[in-house]
Amino acid sequence: MRRLHFIPLLVLAACGGDTKCDPVAQTGCDNGMVCEEVTGTDPACFAAVEIDGKVIDLATQQGIAGARIVAVDVNGTAQSNIVISGQDGTYKLPIPTQRNPDGTTVALATVLLRADAVGYGPFPGTIRQPLPIDLGMATMTGSGYIFKSAQTDIGLLKLDAGGAGTIHGAVDLPDDHAGVLVVAESAGKGYSAIAARDGAYAILNLPAGHYAVTAYALGHVYTAAETDVATSDVTLDLHLDATAATSVSGTVQIVNGGGASATSIVLFVESTYDPVTGRGVQPSNFRAPGPGVAPNVTGAFTIDGIPPGHYVAVGAFENDGLVRDPDTCISGTADVHITVVAGQPLAISQGFKITGALAVMSPGATTAEMVTGNPTFTWADDSGEDQYLVEVFDPFGQRIWMKTTPGVSGGMPSLAYDGNPALQPGAYYQFRVTSSKNQCQLARTEDLRGVFYLP
Repeated sequence: MRRLHFIPLLVLAACGGDTKCDPVAQTGCDNGMVCEEVTGTDPACFAAVEIDGKVIDLATQQGIAGARIVAVDVNGTAQSNIVISGQDGTYKLPIPTQRNPDGTTVALATVLLRADAVGYGPFPGTIRQPLPIDLGMATMTGSGYIFKSAQTDIGLLKLDAGGAGTIHGAVDLPDDHAGVLVVAESAGKGYSAIAARDGAYAILNLPAGHYAVTAYALGHVYTAAETDVATSDVTLDLHLDATAATSVSGTVQIVNGGGASATSIVLFVESTYDPVTGRGVQPSNFRAPGPGVAPNVTGAFTIDGIPPGHYVAVGAFENDGLVRDPDTCISGTADVHITVVAGQPLAISQGFKITGALAVMSPGATTAEMVTGNPTFTWADDSGEDQYLVEVFDPFGQRIWMKTTPGVSGGMPSLAYDGNPALQPGAYYQFRVTSSKNQCQLARTEDLRGVFYLP
């Protein structure tokens, strides 16, 4: 499919009858239209912005039926409803997009894809991370704007062993919230699912055991529940209670920002957190600054509306010119684990450091970039490094190539891809760079940079 930059002109469509459409429940629109929020006025119906793709078994390349797909932002916050893949593994996923009164889009998101299926490990995992999808590259069709490429095919790895149990049910949905996160915990490990816009959720592939199950929504508290899982389905509904959510505050130190001075902070549910990769599962909008606000944290921060629970606070993964400081050889870079108690605002006593990212020069400095042949990767020089690690990841989040190259002084570091394995036409890839000195990591490129593809 030929790639075009997103053309923001959309034709406003009438809602069905005289009833206002509902953008959360997705009711009130006719003829395949979707209900979208409109700046300064009531929601209305428009042609969809949609991602089309396929969920496949990575080993057999066959489609996986019944997979649950949702779009999330770079920090894991749900950006869409959940759709279910068809018998051949294909899916169509509308992405809610705020509009102006004339129907043009207010902003076009960069999203990632999450998928879960019975008998398969979830994607993304802590190691396998998805490539960002820039919806500004969507293509106009007769029915709306479609993004479809090798990047929208989601590869899942079949579980060799593990649980056959499932916890499913419904969560109460607050009027102001979609994308409620549900986490089931057993023996310190958390398994998660995002609830659909009707509140339905399903946590798959659970080992037998006793589970504590909790739902998370900004500004709301749910009554936790417990259940035992063997090898079959367990039905468990989760309900809101009257307990008030509270606030979490703290301070970050930006060190060697390289001109960047503002970042954002997110909270991961502790039982889902992997200390090796520094990632976990984030409840929707557990972030400072608040939803929809560009990164503006320069030191002190506060996140309001946090329910009781155990969390890990980290620097967020969006493009702000900064990254979490990866240097474990200095103080202030350890994981920040916190416990939030109902009705008790929490001030984090432990600070943590953010540092300047290694700027990507080419390819993929700002958006996905087309390359021909084997690319040469270039990035901004760090100060004081003695080595760079360069990694390349395929569309399924699998590392396919890695090499080290010596540090440089005063020049532009670069490394050519050696062609092994061969890059495939039409496929998207990402390169990532980490600098180090004396085996202590100093900085790395940002999570959304360095994406490239072959025609």
